[in-house]
Amino acid sequence: MEDNSQIIKRNIPRDVFLHLLTIVTLYWSAISFITLLWQYINYFFPDALNRYVYSAGFSGPIRFAVSSLIIVFPVFILVSRYLNKVYEREAQVRESKIRKWLIYLTLFITSLVIIGDLISTINIFLGGEITVRFVLKALSVLLVAGVVFGYYLDDVRRETTTKLAKYFAWATGAIVLITVVGAFFIIGSPTTARLMQFDQQRVNDLSNIQYQIVNYWQAKEKMPATLDDLTDPISGFFTPTDPETKANYEYIVVDAEKLSFQLCATFSKESDGKEASVKNPTMYLYGEQNQVWNHSSGRVCFERTIDKQLYPPINKTVK
Repeated sequence: MEDNSQIIKRNIPRDVFLHLLTIVTLYWSAISFITLLWQYINYFFPDALNRYVYSAGFSGPIRFAVSSLIIVFPVFILVSRYLNKVYEREAQVRESKIRKWLIYLTLFITSLVIIGDLISTINIFLGGEITVRFVLKALSVLLVAGVVFGYYLDDVRRETTTKLAKYFAWATGAIVLITVVGAFFIIGSPTTARLMQFDQQRVNDLSNIQYQIVNYWQAKEKMPATLDDLTDPISGFFTPTDPETKANYEYIVVDAEKLSFQLCATFSKESDGKEASVKNPTMYLYGEQNQVWNHSSGRVCFERTIDKQLYPPINKTVK
C-alpha cells in the first residue's frame, strides 16, 4: 500500500490530463507529418493519370499539416518533457494505469497500421500496380509507425526515464523542422499564397467570361461587341472584375468572321503550369492550349477561336 505522503503527492486528474494530452498530440503530430510527407511525394512524383493538377491541391493539405506541426508538435514535446520531470519526482506516476493503458493502446494502433501498410503494399505489388509514389507513401507510414512503436515499446519496458527521450525529442524536432521549412519552398510565403489566389481567381473569371461569350455567339450568331453585352440580370451573370485592382478585364475581337477574340488580364506571378488549369475546363474551343491558362506575370492575353462545327448557333440545332 502507498503511504500517506505518496497519496498526498499523487494527483490523478493531473496524470490523466497530461497523459491524454501527450497521446493526442502524438497522434495528431504523426498524422500531420505523414500528410506532409505524402504531399512532398505528390509534388515531386505527380500521378500520370491526373492530367489536371492544381497548386491548391498541394498547398491546402500542406498548409494544414504545417500549421498543425508548428502548434501541436511543440506541445507534445513540452508536455512529454514535463511528464519526465514528474516521473523523476513521483515514480508512482510512471507506473500509473492510465499511462500504461495509453501506451499499450498506442502500441496496438501502430501495430495495426504497420500490418495494414504491409498488407496493402504486398497486395498492390501482386496486382502489378506498384509505383514509386505508392512505395514512398507506404514507406513513410511504415517509418513513422515503426519509430513510434519502437520508442514506446522500449519506454514501457523501463522502470525509469532514460536519456533516450531527450535524444528522441531532439532528433524528431530536427526532422520536423526540416520538413516544415522545406514546405515553404513548395507553397511559398503567405504573401505569395495570396498572390496565387488572386491569379487563380483571375483564371476562373476569364474562363467564365469565355463560356458566356460562346453562349452569346450560339444564341445570337454574333460576337459580343463589349463585355457589357454579356450582362444578363435574368441568369444573374454580371461581368466580373479583377479581384485585386477591381479593373475590368480586356476583351478584344480579333476577327468577328472567324470568331476569334482575346481575353486579357494582369497577373501577379508567373504560373508553373499546374495552378493555371481550370478545375472544369471549357472544352468548346479547339487546341490543347485552350484548355489551360498558363501565364507570365504582368499583362497577358489569351487568344481563342470558337469552332462553329462543335458549337453551332442554337437555332440551327433545334429541328
